[in-house]
Amino acid sequence: MEYSGMALRVSLFLICVLYYVHGDLSYSVQEEMKRGSVIGNIAKDLGLEVGILSIRKARIKTVGSERRKYCDINLRTGDLIVAERIDRESLCGEKHSCVVKFELLFEAPLELHRITVQIQDINDNAPTFPKDIIKFEITESADKGARYRVNAAHDADIGQNGVQSYTLKRNDHFVFNIQTSSDGTKYGELVLEKELDREEQKEIKLLLSALDGGSPQRSGIVAIDVTVLDANDNAPVFSQAVYEASLPENTQIKTPVITVSATDADEGVNGEVIYGLGRVSDKSRKLFSLDRETGNIFVAGDIDFEEGSKYEIIIQAKDGFGISSDAKIIISITDVNDNAPVIVLKSLSNPVPENASPGTEVGLINVQDRDSEKNRKVRCSLQQHVPFKLIPSIKNYYSLVTTEKLDRELVSEYNITISAKDEGSPPLSSVKVVHISIADVNDNPPVFEDQSYSSYIPENNKPGHSLCSVKAHDPDWRQNGTVIYSLLPGEVNGAPVSSYLSVNGDTGVIQSVRSFDYEQLMSFKVDNAWLSYHIIKSTDPGIFKIDLHSGEIRTQRDISDSDNMKQNILVAEKAQTVI
Repeated sequence: MEYSGMALRVSLFLICVLYYVHGDLSYSVQEEMKRGSVIGNIAKDLGLEVGILSIRKARIKTVGSERRKYCDINLRTGDLIVAERIDRESLCGEKHSCVVKFELLFEAPLELHRITVQIQDINDNAPTFPKDIIKFEITESADKGARYRVNAAHDADIGQNGVQSYTLKRNDHFVFNIQTSSDGTKYGELVLEKELDREEQKEIKLLLSALDGGSPQRSGIVAIDVTVLDANDNAPVFSQAVYEASLPENTQIKTPVITVSATDADEGVNGEVIYGLGRVSDKSRKLFSLDRETGNIFVAGDIDFEEGSKYEIIIQAKDGFGISSDAKIIISITDVNDNAPVIVLKSLSNPVPENASPGTEVGLINVQDRDSEKNRKVRCSLQQHVPFKLIPSIKNYYSLVTTEKLDRELVSEYNITISAKDEGSPPLSSVKVVHISIADVNDNPPVFEDQSYSSYIPENNKPGHSLCSVKAHDPDWRQNGTVIYSLLPGEVNGAPVSSYLSVNGDTGVIQSVRSFDYEQLMSFKVDNAWLSYHIIKSTDPGIFKIDLHSGEIRTQRDISDSDNMKQNILVAEKAQTVI
C-alpha cells in the first residue's frame, strides 16, 4: 500500500508589546549615605514596569577605571540605591563637581542607558594644619608690618564646607591675614603690629584657629611658637613658583623625577636652606621621596596611571632659623600599555538547537582594557573554521552569532576561542574559550536497511512463528532517534492483515498470528511503514516543534518581543514502504 506526502500550513498571530527606552538619567546624592539609601527610581524615570527589570536582566556597571560598585539597582522596586560607602573626598579630592558615571544594561533586546550621579559634599571633615606646632624664629630687628607666612589649613570638604575664616588668639604683637599667591594658592601671614624686644620677651606663644562654613561648624587649631632672635631677615626663594615633570607609569623606584632649588640672601646659618614636604596627600607621600639637602625628588613607590594620572606636591624651603617659602610641583603620569584586555562572557544560550537559523545570537561578550587612548582600543576575533562570528554591538560589547546551519549529527559541540588584542606598542592580548553544545532536533527520519524483505514459511506453522526481522536507523539523539515499528492497515483475502501477522514495535521481528494453509494462501504482501511529521519551513525557526508521530505542534521556547507577529509553518507528512 503506497502513501503520498501532504503539507499543512499553519499561521499564528502574536501580539507583542515592545518597550523602547532612550535618554540618560541624572541623580544627586549626599556622600556618606547608608547602604540601601534610595537615590531615585529608575523604573519610574524610564517609564518601565518594575517586573521588566528582572525579565530583561537589568544591571548596573561603574564606568571608567573605578572598580568599586557604589550604586546598584533593586530589581523588586526599581530603586537606584547606595551599594557601598561613598566618600566624595576619596573620589574627587578638591574638585567642586564630583560625578560618578554608571551604565544601565538591559538584555532581550540589548539596551544601554547612561546614569550620572552627582555626589554632594557634606561637612564631614574639619580643617587641619600641616603640623600641630608652627615654629618661627624672628629677629628682634623686624620692622612693624613684617609678614611671616603660615601654611593655610586644609579642609577636604569643598565650597561652604571648606575653610572660611581664621581667628588668632588675642596677643600684643601679631595679627593674621589671608593672602593668595600668583598660582592661586591661599596662605596666611602673621603680621607684626608691635616691634619685638628680645630682652623683654624671648618667646611668644600663639593659637590660630581655622573654621569652616558648614553646619555644624568644624574647626582646627595650631600652636605657633615664636622665638625672638637677632637678624635673619630674608626667606629662601625658589627658582620657580611651579615645577612640572612627567613620568611614564611603571617607572622604577629611585628614578630621579625633578630637582627644586631655593636660595637665601642671608649669610651663615641664616642662609643655609633645607627642603621638606609641605601639604601632600598620603598617596603622594608613598610614591615620591625628597632629599632634604639637595632638593632632589625620587620615585619611592609603584607608579600606576590607572590609579592616578596627576600629583601635586608642596615643597618647603627653610633657612637655618625656620623662615620658609613654598613651591608647587606638578607630576603628570603617562600611560604605558601594561594591561591586557579582559574578555567577559556576559550571557550564553547553551545548548544551541541544531535548527537555529544563521544569524541567531547565542552569546554576549564584553571586552575591557584599563589602559587609555590607543592602548585601550581592542579588536576581537574568533578562530577560523567554526560556524560562529562576533558582531560589534554597543560600545565594547559583541554579539556571538551563528553563521551557517548547524548539524548535531556532524558536530555535536564546539570549543570557540575568542581572541582580544589592543593597539598598544607592543600590543597585549588575551583569549577565552567558550564551550557550546548543539542540541538535537528531530530532523532525520528513520531509514530501513532494505527496501523490501522476503520470507518463506511451511504451511501448518504454529502461531507465533518468526518470519523475518526488519531494521531501521535514525541518526538523531535519544527519543528523537528511537525507532518504533508497526503494520499499516490492510487486507489479505478480505481479512485484516493483523489477523495474519504481527510486528514487535521495539525489535522489528515479524511473527505469524495464525497457521497458514498452502492450498488456501500461497503468498501475500504487506506495507509496514513509518508515518512521520516534519516542519520543513517556518518564519522563525526554533519557536515551534512538531511531534514526530502525532503531528502535534507546540512552542519550544517563550515568545519574545523581537519575534514576528505573524508566523507561517509548512508541515510535511511522510510514509516509507518497507515490505
